[in-house]
Amino acid sequence: MNFFTGSIAFLLSGILLSVSGCDKKGSLPSSSMQEKPENAMYVYTLKGSSTVSSYDEAMAVACIQGILNRDGIHLYVLSNTLNKPSYWLDKFMARGWLAGKEQVPVSSFEQLLELTKTKLKGVIIWDTEVPATMNVATTLAGLEDALVLSPDMANTYLEKLGLPVIKDFRGVFTGVETGSKKNDAYRWAIREFLETGRCNPHWLYLYEDSYMTRHKGNVGYVVTRDWAVYNRGFVYDLSPWGDETPLDDPGQALGTDLQTYKLMLEAVLKLTKGQQMTEVAGFFSFPKYSNIEGYPSKHDPVPTEWETVYQISPYNCYQNTVAHNCFNQSIHSQAPQKQMKQGRPQLRAPENGKTYISILMADYDSATPLYEFMPTHWEDKARGSMPFLWGINPNLSESYPDIMQYLYETKTDNDFFAADASAAGYMNPNRIDPAYLPLFIRHNKKFYEQWDMSLSPMVLDTDEPSPAVKDAFVEFSPDGFATIVIDFQNAGGKLPEPHIWKGMPVIELINNAGNFYNAEQTAREMSVSIPASKDEIPQYYFFRIIWTSPNQVISAINRLKEIRPELDIEVIDAYNFFHFFKTTHQENNK
Repeated sequence: MNFFTGSIAFLLSGILLSVSGCDKKGSLPSSSMQEKPENAMYVYTLKGSSTVSSYDEAMAVACIQGILNRDGIHLYVLSNTLNKPSYWLDKFMARGWLAGKEQVPVSSFEQLLELTKTKLKGVIIWDTEVPATMNVATTLAGLEDALVLSPDMANTYLEKLGLPVIKDFRGVFTGVETGSKKNDAYRWAIREFLETGRCNPHWLYLYEDSYMTRHKGNVGYVVTRDWAVYNRGFVYDLSPWGDETPLDDPGQALGTDLQTYKLMLEAVLKLTKGQQMTEVAGFFSFPKYSNIEGYPSKHDPVPTEWETVYQISPYNCYQNTVAHNCFNQSIHSQAPQKQMKQGRPQLRAPENGKTYISILMADYDSATPLYEFMPTHWEDKARGSMPFLWGINPNLSESYPDIMQYLYETKTDNDFFAADASAAGYMNPNRIDPAYLPLFIRHNKKFYEQWDMSLSPMVLDTDEPSPAVKDAFVEFSPDGFATIVIDFQNAGGKLPEPHIWKGMPVIELINNAGNFYNAEQTAREMSVSIPASKDEIPQYYFFRIIWTSPNQVISAINRLKEIRPELDIEVIDAYNFFHFFKTTHQENNK
């Protein structure tokens, strides 16, 4: 979850992946490879060339991977520009569930086609003049076991593949229905794939289309599409705003994107029948729907993120926000699921005169931070020398269970885990229809129990939690509840007063030191939140710090102690922190 300036800047400055160009025209070669052994998987490496052809090839490879891996571990994709795919492959080959798996290298895209084309039932050609058709084609590929090709790739490979064309989207969407080619495409897809019940309603994929990415060879949200194809999910890219037109479709009638968005959400809610929640995997396009890179939007990125979550929450949807550059989810997701235990510290009693601090190592609520950022911070040699609570959304076990298990298996006695943004998925709990709160409880209980969690340290909403929402959290998060409230709707939202609700502590998660720049600044930001006090009653401060290594956080804490020598500061684990707060609160309210 990345809703503050520093984290957004970090996200946008990330490395963008591209892949190799298509092979030249000619007949597909007969494979010189032996038939893949039963206990083996093909390994294909995408080459970084940042071209249109590399983008198109990545799209085709993602389709192949999603289809092949439905009935086992068959195709793993590497990159020669990003190291995390090989990092995790080496990790799980050496000491994990892929140990003993033989790797069969595939040397070229043409060879990959030859090896796998019998698993493909046809070809879908998308219209490069209507970028939304790339997402519609991805959805249809999952439903039809098909290969998505650009017109250029179709010219090169269609005849040689010998596969039928299931759908050619070129010239299909003209704007006759809505005045917008983009929205015509998505509304057709909603009717054809969602309203008919063909798509899996547990998944929606908010994947950026080709409008600003194909010409750059930016495949951050292309390599992820194996996951959408694998799950037969609905793929889209729409603005959550109804008060301005998006950069990619300025001629549409005001609010058309949002109207289509709601049609999609309504169709999914109807399909789920209140029996399951829906994950929205992916993130809105920063440059298309917020005011960066020259787009004169009236909306900043942070409010755009919050507006997206605000819009989807009433439909029992939760977001797995950032998911770009997340490779091989169709393989990682097949790791055997385990019931994990993280243990609990021995609970103590608070001491008078103390200033107790606890730290949430935050924002591992979505796939990219878990997959790409976490290893650097987890491998910090200082980890374990100070107690930290790592915020990782447990629903990520649906895509990366092996990574989460690895973290549990390598934790120290000072590492603890809790859900990050909101709960088992990023939503606004106050926006959930009370009739669906039993579903909300069942959904969260499932993941919290699997991952031995009982804290919700960063519940995000536009107002303090309602009594019904607090009742729901008591069912699966009895050890503590902390919240960040931002009233972007200007509806009078406010933070709750610290209190105990049916045995569950309810407090604020302090956010002013969230973005770490250096130890000095972070220490001073923390200090601002700690008023001068000579009160002997213990004081409690729970801080959020995002995507930062333990040694940096420890440096900030040490500097804080120097700045505020009058305070008897102790950093404690989150379980004792909430327990101490509860004890103090009860003693002072007798």
